[in-house]
Amino acid sequence: MDFAHDDTTLEITARVRAFLDEHVYPAEAVHTRQVADTPDGWAFRPVVRELQAAARDQGLWNLFLPPTAPSGREGGGLTNLQYAPVAELTGRSPGLAPRAFNCAAPDTGNMEVIDHFGTPEQKERWLRPLLAGEIRSSFCMTEPDVASSDATQIATRIRRVGDAYEITGRKWFATGGMNPDARILVVMGKTDPDAPRHRQQSMILVPRDTPGVRVVRGLSVLGYDDRDHGGHAEIEFDGAVVPVSHLLAGEGEGFAVAQARLGPGRIHHCMRALGTAERAMDLVRDRVRERVAFGGPLAGQGVIREWLATSRIEIEALRLLVLKTAWLMDTVGNRVAMTEIQAIKIAVPRAVQQILDRAMQWFGGAGLSQDTPLAAMFAGARSLRLADGPDEVHLASLGRAELRR
Repeated sequence: MDFAHDDTTLEITARVRAFLDEHVYPAEAVHTRQVADTPDGWAFRPVVRELQAAARDQGLWNLFLPPTAPSGREGGGLTNLQYAPVAELTGRSPGLAPRAFNCAAPDTGNMEVIDHFGTPEQKERWLRPLLAGEIRSSFCMTEPDVASSDATQIATRIRRVGDAYEITGRKWFATGGMNPDARILVVMGKTDPDAPRHRQQSMILVPRDTPGVRVVRGLSVLGYDDRDHGGHAEIEFDGAVVPVSHLLAGEGEGFAVAQARLGPGRIHHCMRALGTAERAMDLVRDRVRERVAFGGPLAGQGVIREWLATSRIEIEALRLLVLKTAWLMDTVGNRVAMTEIQAIKIAVPRAVQQILDRAMQWFGGAGLSQDTPLAAMFAGARSLRLADGPDEVHLASLGRAELRR
């Protein structure tokens, strides 16, 4: 058993780490100012576009793409095991780094879906500009009126009408959907409510400017509207009509497409979350060395050292599980690795949320304010316990798998 990264991983992580130090971290304050100066905007701010141009020039673009991605692509070519430490690094600046490298959700998952299931025409119209960073996308699965963790309850209807499909329904928490550059919406709905439970759904591509598509509002996450990231939208589809050629895969394939999309998405979330935890640890170490209370630095307090040790143990243990999961995805496939994917989806956000909670406690009032990134990071970690399936659904599935052993 070899725990060392290969040469490709060492080379790319060194370049990404240097890019973060030289470009991303200094841009965080600039980005905050630009967001404050344009409070009504949802599109990427100029500094994000500048970072993207610099990353592209340095060949740090589309790093999430696996070796099996489309020929002629720009960047990528990394296995899950090679990409894992790269994604972790981007999690150190979750608001900027993934976008700088064109590796941000939901675009990564949507690009993978169009690559795997799209027609040549769909790839040319939507995948090519997404890979180039010219447009963004949104993933529309969750609904406000049903428990969307049960895909059979999805209420949005996709009806065949001649040579077109008519979409009617309401989605929410469509990540990135408030950004006007999210030109394409990947929508899940029912084409046949009477089919077997996992053959009822289909996935379809709906251009944002389609008549009948209405962005209702942006939704906050623990008070954060994620305006600087494109927000989370509630979107109404009122008889929106698109050609039959916009269907992904085939009728009844929506559940399978969603599962194929969410597996890699879940591990990407966990990779980045570990990077967020590491950034919090960096901030905390500086804080407890410099902050003085009761006659000495906070670092001298036994309870502080205990918390630091506990956080370090959690990060190291979960990183090993994430790397094992990435290795399994590469070697035996996502389906066989599903137990590990579910395990990290449960364990990593929970642990990172707790690590961030401790970090905010160490910072006192400042940890709750906009003067540190900790509160926003906490909101992001908490949301991951619902995104791509709530903890309880994964726990139930994992428990059933354990009983089958």
